[in-house]
Order: sequence, then C-alpha cells, then structure tokens
Amino acid sequence: MSATPASQRIWDLPTRLFHWLLVVALLASFVSGEVGGAWIDWHLRSGLLVVALIGFRLAWGIVGSATARFAQFLRGPAAIRAHWRGQWRGVGHSPIGGIAVVVLMLAVIAQLLTGLYTNDDISFDAPLSVLVDKNTSDALRLWHGRLFYLLAVLTALHVVAIVYYLRVKRDDLITPMLTGRKRLDPERSAALPQPLTTPRYVAALLLSLLAAVVITWIASGGLLNPAPASAPMIESTTPKPAW
Repeated sequence: MSATPASQRIWDLPTRLFHWLLVVALLASFVSGEVGGAWIDWHLRSGLLVVALIGFRLAWGIVGSATARFAQFLRGPAAIRAHWRGQWRGVGHSPIGGIAVVVLMLAVIAQLLTGLYTNDDISFDAPLSVLVDKNTSDALRLWHGRLFYLLAVLTALHVVAIVYYLRVKRDDLITPMLTGRKRLDPERSAALPQPLTTPRYVAALLLSLLAAVVITWIASGGLLNPAPASAPMIESTTPKPAW
C-alpha cells in the first residue's frame, strides 16, 4: 500500500510574487503601449517594473531558495531525456520546463532592451535613447514591436503547457504557484532540497532586492549625466541712453 502524498512547500513567496507581478506588469505594458498617447508614460513605468522584477529574479535564481535556483532546474541532456520518457522524479521546474522558463525570460529581456533605447519622434524618449543615434533608435523601436509577437507566442505556449499538464497528466501547476505547496509522494518528497536557513534566506532576499534596485536605476538612466540646466537670463546693468 503506497503512502498518502504529503503536502510540501516547493515554491517560496518571492518566486510566487515575481511570477504573478510579472504577469500583471506585462499586461499593463501591453495595454498602455496599445493605447499610447498619455498612457505612454505608464508604458515606461510598467516596463521599469518588469526590469525590476527580472533583475530580482536573476539574482534570486543564483542565491535564492533551492527550487528557484537556475542550477536546480537547468539540467543536461540526460535529465531532459529522463523527463521526456516520464522518468524524471524531481520537484520544482522540470528540465524541459526550466528551459522554457529561461527562454521566456530571455524574450522579456530582449523586449526590455529594445524598448529602453526607443523614441516616438514626438514626445517620448526612452531613458537610454540618448546613447544611440536616431537610426539605431528607430531600428530598435521596430524590433520592440516585432518581439512583442514572439513574447505573445511564448506566453501562449506556456499557457497551453499548463493546460496540458492539468488535463492530460493530471498535474496541477497553478495551485502550487498560488499557495507554494504541492502534494508529493515519498520518492519526490525525498528529492526536495533543504530550505535555506533564516539568516541565509534574509541575506539572499536583501541581495536580490538590491540587485533589482540597481538594475532599475541603471535602466532608468541613472548612470547618465543630467542635462545641464539652461542659464537664467541676467538683465544688463548698463544704463540705458537717455535718448
């Protein structure tokens, strides 16, 4: 008789917050970009929020909780083959799912990089547009629009994969990303990595937040020299002629 699967925590709160805030920020970027006009400033703000989230996730993927680390779910060909054959018994992102996550993140980063150098020839100049000439900025603006369709396709594939796992494999991937917990059989529970100690967790969280702040500051033009203020006009003290 097999043991009853026990509920185990597989996703930490920072990873879950990143996931859902990224969904909201990307949706806000899409809507504000499509509306344009006075909403273009919100397009920039939502874009910088995405920058902050990606900056945090890159750092958290190195120093954060075990299941959130890139080293935990970016595996070699052997793990990918095992997963393809249904023999993978790990927790967190599967080897193939991990690749999909990284590809999606790279697409978001490409979208951000092209957007930060664009201008609309009217009233909007992205924070880093002054670093490139007009032709380069126009080309990046064109690619910014094209990459949106790639990002949309990857997002759709991500949703399709979630539905496939839910309907076909009877594996709910949504609830654990909401609650952080999932029922695991003893074999998979044994594969669950040890959680970080509280001091290491706090240190990793602070370091990741710092990375998010620094990267967002750089993306918003923090390293650029501010434009010099125009000198105030000084009235001449020379007496006017009487005639």
